[in-house]
Amino acid sequence: MRTLISILVANALFMSGASLAADSDVQKIAELEKQLAEITDDLDYLNSRVDKTERHSALDRIEITGDFRTKMHSLHYQNVTWNPAMNVNFSDFASKAMAGDFGDPSSASSPLGQMMAANPDLATAFQSGMLQGVMPMVLAPKTQQDIDNDIFYTTRLRLNINAKVWDNVSFAGRLTMFKSWGDSTGVKVFDSWNSFTMDGTSSGSTSGDELKVERAYFNWKDINGSGAYLSIGRRPSTYGPPSHYRENELRGGTPSGHLVNFNFDGATLGYNLSDITGIEGQTVRFCYGQGFESQYGNGELFGDIVTKDTHLGGFNIDVLNDGNHFVQLTLFGAKDVNDGFTGTMAFPSQLAGIFAPTMYQDMQKFDNFNFVTRVQPSDVIGDMYLGGLGYAYESDEDMKFFASLGWTRAEPSGNAGMFGGMLSDAVFEAELNSTGTEIMMVAAETTDTDTKDGYGVYVGMQIPAPYGKFGLEYNYGSKYWSPFTQAQDDPIGSKLATRGHVVEAYYIFDINPRMFIKLAGLYYDYEYTGSGSPVGAPQKVDDVMAGTAYSMLPVIDTAYDLNASLTINF
Repeated sequence: MRTLISILVANALFMSGASLAADSDVQKIAELEKQLAEITDDLDYLNSRVDKTERHSALDRIEITGDFRTKMHSLHYQNVTWNPAMNVNFSDFASKAMAGDFGDPSSASSPLGQMMAANPDLATAFQSGMLQGVMPMVLAPKTQQDIDNDIFYTTRLRLNINAKVWDNVSFAGRLTMFKSWGDSTGVKVFDSWNSFTMDGTSSGSTSGDELKVERAYFNWKDINGSGAYLSIGRRPSTYGPPSHYRENELRGGTPSGHLVNFNFDGATLGYNLSDITGIEGQTVRFCYGQGFESQYGNGELFGDIVTKDTHLGGFNIDVLNDGNHFVQLTLFGAKDVNDGFTGTMAFPSQLAGIFAPTMYQDMQKFDNFNFVTRVQPSDVIGDMYLGGLGYAYESDEDMKFFASLGWTRAEPSGNAGMFGGMLSDAVFEAELNSTGTEIMMVAAETTDTDTKDGYGVYVGMQIPAPYGKFGLEYNYGSKYWSPFTQAQDDPIGSKLATRGHVVEAYYIFDINPRMFIKLAGLYYDYEYTGSGSPVGAPQKVDDVMAGTAYSMLPVIDTAYDLNASLTINF
């Protein structure tokens, strides 16, 4: 259309020029000028029609919506205890020392002599025969304190992109920015597993002012008229039921939010069973994904690969979904789980003093600096299985009640990294470094390889209230409870991953259909350490506080989060 308009304009101008050259009559010139002005007006009108048509056609193909949330927290932690130690096989240490593997203990220049000089209490205990078998080696004095962060602000922006590709093919994506005010570094000091920034948690961990791809996938429905559908890409695996109620959103993810709130890449093959069974909304889905790539782009060189790819697979079934009643069954497994995922952290100075004493000599001169490092797993620690059954009821009067029961199983391999194996602690053995000048402690095995089952309970309600709605929720996790919910954006830590009790109450004020204010409070009462991570043996928090149990990372006894947020949808 634009080319045709350009040709018309050129012809009009050419014809005008020819007429003027052939006839100099003033009346002819005036008539031609009038005709040219009319043509110009018609072309301007046609141009505006074409621009609007093209723009409308493009907008018909792509729809962009989103939401913006700003939130203020007041965070308070009680009895935060740090009591680090490692389990050392002192019988193995003694055997190697007696054989002379570590040099002459009386020589100040030998590896053993240097170690004894640097750790006089350890040397005294060892020489008196107090250290035998596998025993804790204390790494630093126990500390305990309360921590208050009176004001903590965050901003979250999410852009939804939807496009109709064909009659039965569509694309969906979501870009997310989530940041704390005054910080766009995207890297936090490693003081808990919640602070470890990785692929699976990028949407729920404050990571600066960059837009992250939280979701990007296509849906191919009713393939060849079969009723089956296929979806591949970065999955909608966050904010699933029933966790979407507290977000004041519609169902955002496919799997149970009690078990999974974690970004991953994969595929789903599904089928709507309603036409066969007659049960409304009944859908079965087989899901597959990859949680870790062990070779491409990682630090193990020349085929010297210790870790393995982590693959996930299982079923997610909507047993019933009729608008009032919703029943969901979830069952999946994760094979070859490694001791963590690839990620980025700022290394704490306290841990450098323990594990990197040579580097720590220089770090003390710059005590306001933390070096940023890329971390990757060190070994395959086992397999995991998760299952859950959830039920939700929504009345016609907008009252909502739900209950969810979750189960997790860990099958350790016996391998361990620095922070332990699968729900078990590491046992360290002494070895010389490559130059034979220093004794290192290397994770050799785990304290046990027993299968460990955990369970979690999640119940709640949301009812209409003046100017909005009121909600009340409770969840509990047992000692070995290990769901994949680390992308939940609660700053204290994913409440649904808590090994202990969490109570939440909130009030939502509806300003208009696209804008609301939420006032909420959460109270955490931790019973066991390691919430949100399958690495390391959970210890009783009371025992860590008493000094009879140990933890490499700080341990929280109780905590509460008072928050207020304003959300707009556009």
